[in-house]
Amino acid sequence: MKMDFTTLISSPPTLPLFFTMFLTIYLLAHFIFFRNWSPKLRPEAASCSISLAHGTPAAILAALAIISDPTHQFASPNTQFQNSVLEYSIAYFLMDLSHYLTFYPKDILFISHHLATLYVFVTCRYLVSHGAYVVLVLLILAEITSLFQNIWTLAGARKGESEVAHQVFDLMSPPFYALYSVVRGFAAPLFVYKMIGFYSSGVADNVVPKWLWVSWVFVVVMAISVSVLWVSNNWIELYRERMFRVEKEKKFR
Repeated sequence: MKMDFTTLISSPPTLPLFFTMFLTIYLLAHFIFFRNWSPKLRPEAASCSISLAHGTPAAILAALAIISDPTHQFASPNTQFQNSVLEYSIAYFLMDLSHYLTFYPKDILFISHHLATLYVFVTCRYLVSHGAYVVLVLLILAEITSLFQNIWTLAGARKGESEVAHQVFDLMSPPFYALYSVVRGFAAPLFVYKMIGFYSSGVADNVVPKWLWVSWVFVVVMAISVSVLWVSNNWIELYRERMFRVEKEKKFR
């Protein structure tokens, strides 16, 4: 008997199982994989580890979940596979939220981001059970840069202690910033524009109430705005660092 791929992926996993998986990865990273790192850096490294386990796999699974439903629309009912991908991300954000509340309770920006993201995923999965197509596309746009960002973050954390890490950080920064800028500055806003156009027509009000899709748009627009501000600041910092190096080299010529 031939087993359907989407059934294989979507049937066994549950939210507690996914959460346990991310918790296990986090603990292994903190106490084993990065045990030689300084206690100050280990929590961030553990957070990056679960982000690596979530980001790219989530983007791939989200794409497969969308493709597996050929009738997908902005207000289509969620399929079982799509719900499982939503739960995969819910589990990750719950685990990473626990990390921030434990080690960085004053980091209001990231805590707020995780709570807002969880709100969108949870309401889509458990409240209306419609609109997963929209949320999964946004998930793909958010996580397509995840692999590069986590490697960049880990290299940045170690660049003061390792020349290799410093080189990796410097080498990755421009292309990572460029990809991030295109995705968050152009692709994501374009999709949100189409999302607003569809929902504002009122054709989906019976399955995705107006107050809900408006709140989704608010959360996404705020997340995009913060992302654009973040990458803009990084571009400015990169420019300053490169100009400082150029001036320094001129002095020693």
